[in-house]
Amino acid sequence: MSIKERVKGLLREIPKDVILEAAAKTRTAKEIDEVIEVGIKVIGENYVSELKKVYPDVKNKAKWHFIGSTKTQKHDLLKRKVLEIIDMIETIDNFDFAFELNKKCEDLGKVMLVLIEVNSAKESRKSGVYPENVVELVKKISKLSNIKVTGLMTMGPNVERSEDIRSYFRLTKGLFSDIKSMRIENIDMEFLSMGMSDTYKIAIEEGANIVRIGTAIFGPRRKK
Repeated sequence: MSIKERVKGLLREIPKDVILEAAAKTRTAKEIDEVIEVGIKVIGENYVSELKKVYPDVKNKAKWHFIGSTKTQKHDLLKRKVLEIIDMIETIDNFDFAFELNKKCEDLGKVMLVLIEVNSAKESRKSGVYPENVVELVKKISKLSNIKVTGLMTMGPNVERSEDIRSYFRLTKGLFSDIKSMRIENIDMEFLSMGMSDTYKIAIEEGANIVRIGTAIFGPRRKK
């Protein structure tokens, strides 16, 4: 099955109010163009280096979301030319980076949309803020004028059975709903980004309205 056929199938299956984000890790500009041609409107990139490589050929045919680590790529991510490209950063998990990002966006005259990454399984080796600290972080970031929290994102743990991830998605949706009910100024809880190729169906059942799909669109990831 071709990339285009896979995308068409997913778009028929996934509810219209859920954004199908193509996770384009290691993919070429040509492959990204293919998915855009058949209806993908959001491209997710894990690495600044790969974003910079494909963007000149794709440009603004779609929205660009950064879905990689902000810790390991902090300096590259905060460069003006990179921030001009990105429409949303889905992986905010600490105030220090948010503060620096806010300053850079202020200089740029841009309000950056962000999601808070929730480490829903509290895995010490993974990025993301622990569930019990999410509300505090959201409230601190709400005071910044050039970034805007618009929801939450979670990866969830690696599981043997897809069903085993449901409780982590449900926990994140609960946080999302709680924060939304607080009506915090400068916080607009609109997006809940959960689920990948093997778990997106469960994520949608648990309330996700962004699913980040790579393998089910592009096939197995190629090695660098």
